[in-house]
Amino acid sequence: MLRLPILKTYKLFIGGQFLRTESGRFYQLKNKKNLVLANVCLSSRKDYKNAVVSARQAFSSWSQKSAFNRGQILYRIAEMLEGRKEQFINELVLQGITLKKSREELDLSIDALVYYAGWCDKYQALFSSVNPVASSHFNFSVPEPTGLVSVIAPTETGILGLISVLAPIIAGGNTCVVLASEKLPLCSITFAEVIATSDLPAGVINILTGSTDELYSHFSSHLDVNAIVYCGNNPKIHKTIMQNCALNVKRFFNWHKDWKKSENRNPYLILDLQEIKTTWHPIETIGNNGNKY
Repeated sequence: MLRLPILKTYKLFIGGQFLRTESGRFYQLKNKKNLVLANVCLSSRKDYKNAVVSARQAFSSWSQKSAFNRGQILYRIAEMLEGRKEQFINELVLQGITLKKSREELDLSIDALVYYAGWCDKYQALFSSVNPVASSHFNFSVPEPTGLVSVIAPTETGILGLISVLAPIIAGGNTCVVLASEKLPLCSITFAEVIATSDLPAGVINILTGSTDELYSHFSSHLDVNAIVYCGNNPKIHKTIMQNCALNVKRFFNWHKDWKKSENRNPYLILDLQEIKTTWHPIETIGNNGNKY
């Protein structure tokens, strides 16, 4: 007997929970043979606002975790992704990526997580400084996380671009809301299943699916967002995002890169989303009369 297959509905990942979009909308993802693969939620502006609230609430605890602990958590995510590698490869193949390229993409994704896990407790030493000053003070400059980052993920990769962008953001103590690839969305929500069962606190990463054309202006104009990372190559969207960022002078970065190249994996991506805090500390001196100053 023929049976009707049950298509999986890929839900949104907000605050550590898998939720349907509040609008009830979805689109059917099809392969090259026009066969329906899955139902994918079409996020709304309200979904984005909910995700921002969740990310803001998670920022305080995540940014205050020790750098070593953040590194442990990123490494744990890499371990779990390694254990579910075949599932991700199958999803990439379903979406039209060749088996060889799918395996390469998964290997590079896992390597990226391990790479940034190693940088978690090292980038501050690299980018901090003791500054020379003319007065009797110590002057220190130390990087601190920017805050809440909105991300429009790369569209041409199913998992590699997503992880290559997320890893440096959270390694630096930031939280984020991500709009996954509209054309290749399946691995992004499956990756959320990995996050949900890891040690990453709820709300640090929030993943939405849907239309870039519908949501990009909301991603860049929300006043509680501190920075936006855009990974596309559409000049019109790029320009509009930059204009919207001026509303509350949030940082804007265009990370449109070939994530397969090793030079595009570096600690300077962590630094992009850091603020430099400078601290002055007086030096105790003893005067000619023996008094301390």
